[in-house]
Amino acid sequence: MTRTTGKTEKTEKNGTLGGNPGGSHDGSRGEDHGTDRGTSTGGKHGDRYEAVVVGGGAAGLSAALVLGRSRRRTLVVDAGEPRNAPAAHMQGYLSRDGMPPAQFLAVGREEIARYGVELVRDRAVDAVRDAAGEFDVTLAEGRTVHARHLVVATGLKDELPALPGLAERFGRDVLHCPYCHGWEVRDRAFGVLATSPLSVHQALMVTQWSKDVTFFLHEVAEAELSDDDLRRLAAAGVRVVPGRVAELLVETGRLTGVRLAGDASSGKGTQYPLEVLFVAPRAVPSTGLLRRLGAELRETPFGAYPVTDERGLTTVPGLWAAGNAAGFAEQVINAASRGYRAGAAINGELLFADLDAAVAAGGAAGM
Repeated sequence: MTRTTGKTEKTEKNGTLGGNPGGSHDGSRGEDHGTDRGTSTGGKHGDRYEAVVVGGGAAGLSAALVLGRSRRRTLVVDAGEPRNAPAAHMQGYLSRDGMPPAQFLAVGREEIARYGVELVRDRAVDAVRDAAGEFDVTLAEGRTVHARHLVVATGLKDELPALPGLAERFGRDVLHCPYCHGWEVRDRAFGVLATSPLSVHQALMVTQWSKDVTFFLHEVAEAELSDDDLRRLAAAGVRVVPGRVAELLVETGRLTGVRLAGDASSGKGTQYPLEVLFVAPRAVPSTGLLRRLGAELRETPFGAYPVTDERGLTTVPGLWAAGNAAGFAEQVINAASRGYRAGAAINGELLFADLDAAVAAGGAAGM
């Protein structure tokens, strides 16, 4: 394992960062795959890569795995901030159902290392496109790396309502995704905290996992709900409670209910018992690099995301997006699929670009 050290920067190559979290690993295996035989304009000199992947989650690692197996010199820049870090387990990923997210990523890092892919613990803070249509990416530790193709797999951040204690319980008994957590908390007393009128959809969805559901309007006025919303909530047996939630009630480390804000006369708010609280955070896509590089974004109810083709290519040639940086609804298994597709497409783009360049050079030489 080689390490390029800055203040905290570490580069791993044919090994795992911090010493094999998944057990022993023969670092020599696959050492020249994509490192000695790639067709990067910089070869194996300096900080020039055929592909740089920004983001070391499921999408980024999947893209890097395909590129490494395609013998492409590839670097993954990982800030180490996965969206699902608060969750103890990830669910719904075939063959990995119930695996802790940290273990899943550790295995992924070991896998890409087998194929010569490098990983650096750092943050990409800027990127520019040069005259040749390639990319110079600046890292927080001061290093600049060059890429023929750039994959942005930086995910998104979940911004929770400013309710005391909510963030501390997120991923435990404050949840957002019934497909991620619904089975584990089935048949318990659910609450749903509205963050917008769209929260009606969440309140209706969770009734598949429990018939004991209370919808707290919080800062959403009842008048903002449509007649269809109210009819569906009633048909599903969801109780609708107007008023702002002021406090989570916790006993012996477990959520036991919520308390509404008190009225002016008594100062005391009504308490509602529950065991699980669902809330839809505000999604904040991490699209800073995409914006700087001029990628077209489209506005959605869940933030602005890049316009891409079916492979993940943005409106900027050579610039790709995958995972939650490309769409709000990407679960781990979907993100991995998007990364795989982008990696395979990039390999094809590089191959045919080099072949076309060779044909053009041969034609010019024969004139």
